[in-house]
Order: sequence, then C-alpha cells, then structure tokens
Amino acid sequence: MSKGPFILEREGLLQLLQALKALGYLTLGPTVREGAIVYDELKQLEDLPIGYTDRQEGGSYRLERRGDGALFGYNVGPHSWKRFLHPPILRLFRARKTNGSFDFESETEPSPKYAFIGVRACELQAIRVQDRVFLGGPYQDPHYKARREQVFIVAVNCTQAGHTCFCASVESGPRAQTGFDLALTEVVDGEHSYFVGEVGSEAGARLLDQVAHRTAREAEWHQALALVDRAARQMRHLDTQGLKERLYQSLEHPRWQVVANRCLSCGNCTQVCPTCFCTSVEDHTDLAGQVAERTRRWDSCFTADFSYLHGGSVRVSTQARYRQWLTHKLATWQDQFGMLGCVGCGRCITWCPVGIDLTEEVAAMNDVPTARFAPKEAGGAHV
Repeated sequence: MSKGPFILEREGLLQLLQALKALGYLTLGPTVREGAIVYDELKQLEDLPIGYTDRQEGGSYRLERRGDGALFGYNVGPHSWKRFLHPPILRLFRARKTNGSFDFESETEPSPKYAFIGVRACELQAIRVQDRVFLGGPYQDPHYKARREQVFIVAVNCTQAGHTCFCASVESGPRAQTGFDLALTEVVDGEHSYFVGEVGSEAGARLLDQVAHRTAREAEWHQALALVDRAARQMRHLDTQGLKERLYQSLEHPRWQVVANRCLSCGNCTQVCPTCFCTSVEDHTDLAGQVAERTRRWDSCFTADFSYLHGGSVRVSTQARYRQWLTHKLATWQDQFGMLGCVGCGRCITWCPVGIDLTEEVAAMNDVPTARFAPKEAGGAHV
C-alpha cells in the first residue's frame, strides 16, 4: 500500500460505487430528503446532494443552493453513521410458546455489508469512539462487531465549516487522518469538480486499482490541503485546556440552572449525537401470549425514566440531567474510555429546539472562578 495522492474524476467516483456494489456492498451516502441531508442508499451519482449546502445555527437548519455542482458541498445533517452500526431498534431474541414451554430463537439475521460514502472526519472520530465503547472492553457487543467488521469507508474532507462546527478544537477534523479506506477532498470549479484522494488501507488500494485515476501533482495536493485548512479557520472554538478538571470543579455552578431554564429535556441532542450510546431493553408479547420478543432501543439520559432506580429517578431535575450529559461528554468520558465523548460535529447545537450551545455553556462556566462551585465534601445528591 504505497500509493500516493491521486486524482479521481466524477467518472472514477461512479466506477467506485459500481465496484463496491459488485463486491456486495450496500452503498450508503448523503441524499436529500424532506429538506435535509440524510444517509440513504446511493445507486448513482445523481442521488448525491448535487449543488446543495446547509446553513446551520443554534436551533436552525436549512438547505440552500450553492450555485455550483459540488457533490459534497454541505457539512453534516441530522443522521450519523451510528444508525447503521448501532441501530435505533434491534431485536435481541424471540421466544415462542410450544407445548407448554418456550423455544428461544436468537437474532440470526445476517449483518449487512455497508460501504459508507462521504464520511466526515468528525464522524470517523465518532466511529472510533463507538469502537472503544462497544469493542474496547472484555464484553464486546456482537451486533456492533458484526456490522463494523464489514464496513468500507470513503471519507470526504470538509472544505467549509458550518456555523455550529468545532471539530478542530477537539482535534477530530476537518481532515480525515486515520480510520478510512479512501479519503477524498472535493475541488469544485463551477459545475465541474474532481477529487484529490489518499489511500488508507489495503482494501482501499485494491479498490482504487479498479477505477480510473491518476497521480496527483504536488500543486493539486497542496490546493486540497489549503481548502481543508480554510475550513478549520472558519470554526467556532471550544477551549479544551483543563476541561475535565474545570467541569469537575463546577458541579454547583449556577450556569447549570440557567441552561436548565431553557432546556426542554426533549433528548434531541442525544438522538443526533454520533457517540451517544445509551439504550434500554423492552419485552413485548403478542395478544395470545404465544410469542414474546426482547428488543433494544436507543434511550436518552434526558428522560426521567432513564435513571429510575427502585423508589424513583436519580436525576429528577432538568438541571441534573443536562449536567450529567455535558459532564459525561467532556469529562467523565475521558476517565471511562480515555478519550473525549464529543467530536465537534455541532449537531447537538443545530438540532436543539431552543439553540442551547455546548461551546457557549462551557465558556460561560469559565467566566467565574470554578473553585467557588466545587462539590461539597459530603452532603446530598447534585439535583
């Protein structure tokens, strides 16, 4: 795998899709549906959001025409790749009553073979985070593992930043560094565009040999790097210096109540987050009592039921739930998994109905010395 930077024209990208399909992959990528960029099956290049871009602010998202023919001229939509590797609803097993006893059937449906097209650098980091969560310990999730082992990833670097993006602050983007099979940077010239690419794996090198491409000139490579650098300079900033310690010292900060007065506890932030992984397990039976199923579905730490233990919920207030979510993302996640739980995609800001901005909330808590708001040595719960 010694291939250097290469140039891929649109015809080459089409050949890439066709080659992946010939290998049995279900090719998934960005499409336009119901006014948003969502991930769905790509059968042809025309399925891509050609000429679209997204305008994102706190609590606001809309698509606009760019005035050119860019294929990947947007940032991120409400979907993340999590929905394919860690499905929102998953049947774990089924039990069928037969002759007075139950026969149990494990979920044996074959895992799909996915090719992800257009994975942003922040989303690559999100996949690495979920790899650590689901595969990093002694108890691995077999459903995630079966899907993850078959994925082929074509990353596409960002050449523009959305107004809610801050991946550069958490060092997850905007350029894909590792974790891809092929990585592309789109260079747009009016209605035409081409891609400057990198190979990230042996599988990527083998696939590239099947499509038309040429070696990139040094000037073309540097132009692609300059476009990505420009995107990095457009982003908002999150100060991560000493972030974990500052949050641990701010458990009683009055800002938690200020943000709780706005938060609706709707859980949108956790549903669009590419790293949130909380689930609950439910059992269902048919009306005749002959068949029962156990399913796993996404849950959210913003619901009161999620922290329910015998006698009541541990986190009864919105203040407690927001503090738990943000502190876990940026602080305790580091203790638990050795990395940040936030990748800077900005989805939680864009899709919050009231526009609560994680970067602004952290900055607001920095304005006052945190020692005043450190937790007491002993005493009641932080609610």
